[in-house]
Amino acid sequence: MEYFRIKGGSERWLLAAWLAVAGAVRLDAQLPERVYQSVSRIDSLQKGKLYVTVDNLNFFRNNEWATVMTPGYTLPGFWLQPKMTYYPSKNIKIEAGIHSLWFWGTNRYPSYAYSQLPQWEGEAASYVMHVLPYLRAQVAFSDRVQLVLGDIYGGAGHRLAEPLYNSELNLTADPESGLQLLCNLPWMELDTWVNWTEFIYRSDVKQEAFYYGLSVRLNANRPESPFHVYFPLQALAQHQGGQIDVTDLPVQTVLNSAAGAALDWNLCHGPFRQISLEWNVTGYYQHAGNQWPLKSGYGTYTALSAGIADFRFKSAYWRCDRFISLLGNPLFGAPSLSIEDAYFERPGMVTLGVSYSRSFATGYALGIDFDLYQRFAGRLNDPASGISRVGAKSNYSFGVYFRVNPSFLIK
Repeated sequence: MEYFRIKGGSERWLLAAWLAVAGAVRLDAQLPERVYQSVSRIDSLQKGKLYVTVDNLNFFRNNEWATVMTPGYTLPGFWLQPKMTYYPSKNIKIEAGIHSLWFWGTNRYPSYAYSQLPQWEGEAASYVMHVLPYLRAQVAFSDRVQLVLGDIYGGAGHRLAEPLYNSELNLTADPESGLQLLCNLPWMELDTWVNWTEFIYRSDVKQEAFYYGLSVRLNANRPESPFHVYFPLQALAQHQGGQIDVTDLPVQTVLNSAAGAALDWNLCHGPFRQISLEWNVTGYYQHAGNQWPLKSGYGTYTALSAGIADFRFKSAYWRCDRFISLLGNPLFGAPSLSIEDAYFERPGMVTLGVSYSRSFATGYALGIDFDLYQRFAGRLNDPASGISRVGAKSNYSFGVYFRVNPSFLIK
């Protein structure tokens, strides 16, 4: 481990202040930051070093959905990424290995991009486990701008609003792969990426598919300020098509968006860490194709959360009209996944949640969460049986997660 060399009194004060701010930010780290995310910044002091890294996330998650919206299910298993990490220069990082997904109690897995488990996608199957090659090439043009090729920093790292992204995908989805640009400026934090999920050859019998994403935070002031104000802008698009396949399927293009405002009150007094208020307007638009029965829609999401010691308490209110989320929890959408072509008219939902996360050492973190969803579904529009009224339904989920990510210096 290497240390800064402090030569004067002013430098000591600056370093002490920086460590205090960094410590305050880490003290309020939530479950996604501690358990799901990976550090994207390249450490210039690692130049010439080679590591063996074992990245592993163990999980047990249970969804109890008492609704015609979507059936409940349980996810017991883990994913494992053994890989080599090499820093050929102070601004380049190379990682190579494999990614494997295992569920306890089965040896059969769909050979397809995992985006909506437990639904089976694709006809082919692999056995014993689900395995993919893993390769990430990353270059830092400066301390603030980075380019990533191959397996990108995805999942919770995009910091998408909850109606746009289901945190469960951090457990089950394939690593996102393609191209990513990260930019961290004092007034703006930008993450834009392409996640290529299906490659095709000439005369292929399936369509190419990819996601394009944009996540921007416009900062009104510094994140470590006592009252930090920022404005999130987000977009997510799914495209299925291509010009060299031989299918009769139409081109499909679906878009999600979100924009809003947020306030973080950084307390850092005793066990009280932070109080956050977030408000977003979300949008949905089916630009091409007939993948979904609805053409466009919108929703509003308001959330209040508080960090106390290692706990995070959250309450939120959601209301939408004909909204569909590409990668979000199905409970945030209007369509029913249990009844074909059926959808709910102006559904609403109140959520209450609590999570606990703790880092035991560098590379070892535990997370536990529980969420209660009180859904006010309104009327179900079913083309087959007509319109029927559906009352309020209570749903809940809970999970336990343990991230193991040690690195061993080889050279």
